Amino acid sequence: MVLMLFIHMATAQDSVLNKYGLLVINSKKELVVSFQQNKAKYMVNLGKTIPLLIFDLRYATVNNFTGKKLYPSINTTYLRKIVADSLALVQTELNKQGLGLKIFDTYRPYSITEKLWDMVKDERYAANPKNGSGHNRGIAIDLTIINLSNKQELDMGTGFDNFSDSAHHGFSNLPESVLQNRLLLKNIMEKHGFKALDTEWWHYHLPAAAKFELLDIDFKKLKKINTKKYAKRNFN
Repeated sequence: MVLMLFIHMATAQDSVLNKYGLLVINSKKELVVSFQQNKAKYMVNLGKTIPLLIFDLRYATVNNFTGKKLYPSINTTYLRKIVADSLALVQTELNKQGLGLKIFDTYRPYSITEKLWDMVKDERYAANPKNGSGHNRGIAIDLTIINLSNKQELDMGTGFDNFSDSAHHGFSNLPESVLQNRLLLKNIMEKHGFKALDTEWWHYHLPAAAKFELLDIDFKKLKKINTKKYAKRNFN
């Protein structure tokens, strides 16, 4: 039902097609224009809008499968407004059970997807830049559930970015408690409109990716846009 909020994408764009023939927004001006045309596309600062979220932004550290820091040092991240609104409902429901969400990754600049593809080149675990990623569109989330009392993650059987069959939703050779934890996450995310990625228990996205442009906007620019007076007036 929330998808009915969308309007058509603008035909006048500043960005040019990349080598794959994809339109990727890479200017702050163009991004703001897209926001003004559709408030659901606004990139929301999750740390300011969803209470009790815990952030473990792996690509802003060396604690990720590449062993390299791919993002600047950030303590919050961003999602499209329509996605953040749905995620807030998930968080509220979990909080009533003494649980909450920990975020590993959300928006990812397109140029980072290109770097990750160069390292992995396996579409089960990395987005092919010829298609772009839900992360690049600001509609995908990598996350898990924590216990609010001690901030400990529920046991999901593997860690984040585990590129093995044991991370797949269909893998059942796991303790029953782990299977129930994964099911808890899956059920509550799907209840609020998200879809799971079969090969990664931590990855969820809102459907209709084509409604959202691919972005290659750095986090510094997003922060500036997010704190502008027009953002508070027009999009929050």
